[in-house]
Amino acid sequence: MSARNSYEPAHRKPPIQRSVRARLILATIVVALIGTGGVALAYWGGSGSGTGTATTGTAAAVTLSPGTPALDLYPGGQVDVTLTVSNPNPTILVLGSLALDTTQGASGFGVDTAHAACATATLTFTPQTNAGAGWNVPAMTSTTDGSVAITLPNALHMSLDAANACQGAQFTVYLAAGS
Repeated sequence: MSARNSYEPAHRKPPIQRSVRARLILATIVVALIGTGGVALAYWGGSGSGTGTATTGTAAAVTLSPGTPALDLYPGGQVDVTLTVSNPNPTILVLGSLALDTTQGASGFGVDTAHAACATATLTFTPQTNAGAGWNVPAMTSTTDGSVAITLPNALHMSLDAANACQGAQFTVYLAAGS
């Protein structure tokens, strides 16, 4: 007969070998977990400091050409005003509104020299917003300013009491951009 315990099957290893093998597997698992946890702790527990700065450029002013009536203006009438807006900036510009620039001309209006006797006080301008949408002025491309031609519908009015001296006059409408 063999020296083997009668209760152990033939294919099983002795208890001492099983115990050593189990301990080795357990030790490997523990070392792996500690190593992974240490790496995670080092990654998440690390600290540091620093500073950062950024600046923004200064936007250049847009240029509005003086507005001109699209047609002849008569006492009691109103006409469209046309102008061009130029944008020297590298980004699209949005104009929210256009209003009379009363710091230029005679309270925002000019008249050609041949009609100097025409009183610009008979003129009125209606501020414009393009139905609340404003206007997008394209960005500068390469060395060319972006520009857009704008027509302001029925923006210039002449009162009924305009003098005869205004017949055939060429008017200038000075405008300013609003937000």
